[in-house]
Amino acid sequence: MKCTNCKNILLPILVTLFFMESSFAGFPASVDGQALPSLAPMLEKSMPAVVNISTTKNVQLRENPLLRDPFFRHFFQLPRQQKRQQKNSLGSGVIIDSQQGYVLTNNHVIDKADKIMVTLSDGRQFNAVLLGTDPEADVAVIQIPANNLTELPIANSNHLRVGDFVVAIGNPFGLGQTVTSGIISALGRTGLGIEGYEDFIQTDASINPGNSGGALVNLRGEFIGMNTAILAPSGGNVGIGFAIPSNMAMTLKNSLIKHGEVRRGLLGVTTQNLSTELIKAFGLKNRHGVVISKVEGNSAADIAGIEPGDIILSLNGKKTRGSHQLRNIVGLLQIGDEVHIELMRGEDKKVVTAIIGKPQRIKIIGGKLHRGLKGTVLTATPKNQLEGILFAKIEQKSYAWKSGLRPGDIIISANRYRVRNLDELKQVIDPRRALLINIQRGSEAFFLVLQ
Repeated sequence: MKCTNCKNILLPILVTLFFMESSFAGFPASVDGQALPSLAPMLEKSMPAVVNISTTKNVQLRENPLLRDPFFRHFFQLPRQQKRQQKNSLGSGVIIDSQQGYVLTNNHVIDKADKIMVTLSDGRQFNAVLLGTDPEADVAVIQIPANNLTELPIANSNHLRVGDFVVAIGNPFGLGQTVTSGIISALGRTGLGIEGYEDFIQTDASINPGNSGGALVNLRGEFIGMNTAILAPSGGNVGIGFAIPSNMAMTLKNSLIKHGEVRRGLLGVTTQNLSTELIKAFGLKNRHGVVISKVEGNSAADIAGIEPGDIILSLNGKKTRGSHQLRNIVGLLQIGDEVHIELMRGEDKKVVTAIIGKPQRIKIIGGKLHRGLKGTVLTATPKNQLEGILFAKIEQKSYAWKSGLRPGDIIISANRYRVRNLDELKQVIDPRRALLINIQRGSEAFFLVLQ
């Protein structure tokens, strides 16, 4: 049965609720005697803090295999040179420190860029310097030499609630500054496979390509998250967008500015979520927590006395509802940080303290292998990634950087031999001769000769 009078009943209630929320942003109660709610006063203060970012990178094209044959090149008088193609991309960023010129954005916006250009809302343009990047969480910090900047105030994202009104500001499709509004649809979204560390704010405020790195703000104009990704089965916006919470972004920002990277530590446990069967088997009353299935020897967890079969209930007072959440909490901790772990062992509840340790990974300075690799840091590729040798760091003044190599590139063959680890790379390198390497960069691959 239709309610013929519902509109008359609900409209005053909705208007009242809107103005209760709007009053915090300083909205005018009326214009020319007419009630006219608007986001404009808040946006006039917030929009100058959101910038447009354009990047340029030189990509080496694959060489035709026929060009490797000197007789073929001589016969057709073809030069042996590897062509490069220039690629451009667009995104957004948020000014978080007006005095220092710090701009927060996504790693994928500036990834492997040779040039980063920032355009302010007043039209000024600046070349930016990359201070640090964290591909695992998709966060980066760049710096611009500008005065008279506007920064966004930072809100505590732990206080957000589903249903809060939000506004997304960014540069979708390169159109220029654009504003969309909506609500928070969900909090703590993890396990999506978008990033290595996920704790997303989900919103129905329209987020499109180019919005990445832009600001998600509340009705006070405070920064509550950085727009990062969308769920788009059809290729366009369907009302499901994701933002990195401000607390997580700010924690990572501090480390990136100080160290140029996020120095994540290691707890040293393998965990799994509690299924209905495991809850019954362990005789648990609570449904939240994660079970420890493995403890690495001599790790922080091992030293703290954690054992397989323990149920982790919380870390530093934060309840753990799944393995992804536990990984996120540990991922924001630095080497040497203390973490207080509440756990169940049988019927006993215990609290233990662990000191986050260094990650156990192989690392070697490239210059010790070959002069063409001087100024680089090589590591074994992480699990669930193409087997090879990863360029973890490359000094910008090094020969390797000038040759076109970038952090994140993976060596998959050297001198025509497949190499999966550093030991195999050492065996095929002759320091006295040129080094032919096959590089995998995302979906692209190319050969490069280091003299």
